[in-house]
Amino acid sequence: MNLSKRVVSFHYTLTNQEGEVIDTSKDSDAFSYLEGSGQIIPGLERAMVLLSVGDKKKIEVAAKDAYGEQDQELILQVPKSKLPNSDSLEIGDQFQARGPNEEMLMFRVIGVEGEDATLDGNHPLAGEDLIFDVEVTAVRDATAEEVAHGHAHGAGGHHH
Repeated sequence: MNLSKRVVSFHYTLTNQEGEVIDTSKDSDAFSYLEGSGQIIPGLERAMVLLSVGDKKKIEVAAKDAYGEQDQELILQVPKSKLPNSDSLEIGDQFQARGPNEEMLMFRVIGVEGEDATLDGNHPLAGEDLIFDVEVTAVRDATAEEVAHGHAHGAGGHHH
C-alpha cells in the first residue's frame, strides 16, 4: 500500500472578498486532512501542498476552485405545499432532495412569496472567491488505516 500521503494539520481563518470572517479554527483544534482525499477544496489543497510546519500564508481561492460557480439550474421555484412544514416555511430552512443528475443535494429556502418558495441547491459559498489565512501546525505520514478510510483520524480529523 502506498503510504506517501500526508496528514496536514492547520489553523485557518476564512474570509470573503469583503473581509468578513466566514469560519475560523481559532480557539479550537487545528483542522487535519488527508492529502488527495477531497477533504478540502481543490484550490486550497493545491496551495497547501507547498507548505511546511510553521508556514503561514494567505491563500486566495477563486470560486471555480472552491465551491464552484453559481448554477442557475439549482435555483428552483416550487409550490410551498410540496415542502415539509409548508405553513411555517422560513428563509434559511433546508431540505435534502435529488438534483438534476439524481445526486443528493441540500436545498436552502431563499425566498417565500405567496404559495411559492424559491430554493437554492448551490453550496452557500458557490460563486464566492475565498481567502484563507493558514498556519500549518503539523505534517505527518498517513497511517495505512487513514489511507484505507480516505480521511485523517484523531484530533481535528475524524474519530471512529
